[in-house]
Amino acid sequence: MKLGSAAVNLVTDGTLSKDGGALFGRIPKMDWEQAIKPDRRNRVKMGINLLLIQTPKFNILVDTGLGSKSNDMVKDTYSLNGNKLAKSLKQLNLSPKDISLIILSHLQFDRAGGCTKLDRSGKLVPAFPKAKHLVQKVCVEESKEPSEIEKSFVNQDDFLPLIEKDLIEQLDGESEIIPGIKTQITGGPSMGHQIVFIEWGSERIVYAGSIIPTRFHISPQHVA
Repeated sequence: MKLGSAAVNLVTDGTLSKDGGALFGRIPKMDWEQAIKPDRRNRVKMGINLLLIQTPKFNILVDTGLGSKSNDMVKDTYSLNGNKLAKSLKQLNLSPKDISLIILSHLQFDRAGGCTKLDRSGKLVPAFPKAKHLVQKVCVEESKEPSEIEKSFVNQDDFLPLIEKDLIEQLDGESEIIPGIKTQITGGPSMGHQIVFIEWGSERIVYAGSIIPTRFHISPQHVA
């Protein structure tokens, strides 16, 4: 999709499955399962869809997906079929080294897991070594000292190595990344969750991160 001088593409890191009850909250199962069928463990399959924004000067990735570090328990719990991002970028003639900026909606494992990887010696290294990673300051602070609930969804190996390499820029509220691209804090899955606006004239694309996990979450029937 073209938006002014920018090209905007969906890229994928694969799929995962989450518990339908947790995903849809107060919406009765008899309603949501008509739209999206759960598996035998009541899990709903979801795409790990990310955004790539290409401008004349920058290749900007919004979120990095799961990456390759998930252990067997996590793979089983979420029925992971991940680590597809490099292949998805390759289809657009890009490699991880071509990414110059990464905007992270938040630091939970399915959005920030792909920020780091293990090298051949087993050492954690940045997966996008030339990219500056942009995330809300409150999100970093929350993830450094996560609550008991948050501990299940945050892996500090996803972002602490980036801080050590000075590859994280901590944003403080609404921010203009470059002309036409800005972020705004929404809260939600984490206090520092942010969404991304890409604007050109009267046209606008919104990347909602994890606050709208499926298209069924914007059904007028269930919007308060």
